[in-house]
Amino acid sequence: MEYLDFELPIKELEDQLTKCQLIGEESDVDVTETCKQIEKKLEKTKKEIFENLTPWQKVQLSRHPSRPYTLDYINNLTQGTFIELHGDRGVSDDKAMIGGLGKIGDQSFMFIGQQKGFNTKTRQYRNFGMANPEGYRKALRLMKLAEKFGIPVVTLVDTPGAYPGLEAEERGQGEAIARNIFEMSRLKTPIITVIIGEGASGGALGIGVGDVVLMMENTWYSVISPESCSSILWRSWEYKETAAEALKLTANDMKRLKLIDGIIREPLGGAHSDREKAYKSVELAILKAFSEVKDLPEKKLVKKRMEKYFDMGEFRG
Repeated sequence: MEYLDFELPIKELEDQLTKCQLIGEESDVDVTETCKQIEKKLEKTKKEIFENLTPWQKVQLSRHPSRPYTLDYINNLTQGTFIELHGDRGVSDDKAMIGGLGKIGDQSFMFIGQQKGFNTKTRQYRNFGMANPEGYRKALRLMKLAEKFGIPVVTLVDTPGAYPGLEAEERGQGEAIARNIFEMSRLKTPIITVIIGEGASGGALGIGVGDVVLMMENTWYSVISPESCSSILWRSWEYKETAAEALKLTANDMKRLKLIDGIIREPLGGAHSDREKAYKSVELAILKAFSEVKDLPEKKLVKKRMEKYFDMGEFRG
């Protein structure tokens, strides 16, 4: 297991606990009490660290290499019922944007989300979770399909941003994202959005318009990453921690600013520390959110969604 800088005290205690247990197994020495003391100290240390995370530390956790990705959540939630659908019917099938039909219990959903890779080969295959225009057009095609058959949509956001390459701009990256935002605001079927990792810029907004928008506890959602913000304002990445604080990008900040509807609590140590618990928390949150909007008539559903976004932000005349 990989550890972040601020998790090193936890690593030291876990190593001590492993050695203590090993001594107990390989000798006649009774180390039960010693192991219990280490376990108590380990639990206390975890609480002290994870209950007082800085915005930058939460950004780091959202990028943890062991953190579950979109397909991990979908495969676990749907229990083998997921059928992936491919292609935008125009250019190609973007591997950074995945989508398809699946069931949670007896309820069908159209799942859409950005997918990252877990090693060098799969990261390149998935383009590091950065979708091209055809990815957003594929997402829109699947949303329209869901609308046609009255199937609710669940979007799982985890991207460092839309792909910024020249070829993406040539194929209309900005238009594709803007079109998605426009169409999602008027989609006549419930949309539940969950930020499960990074929620950066237009790349996140392209599938981020929802009736209910939720963030997992150790994720972030912002117009720009802390590193990019730091490089623009201070001409250096050294101020990324200051930028993370100033951007107000954490789940608590977003909830306080009324830009999201709820926060999904993660297991102590982050979603990667107890995947099964994280999957269950997301499943329950999706079902709860769906129960709140499933009985709304189409016109009222769309009207309520649009009013929600019209009411965001403040202005002075």
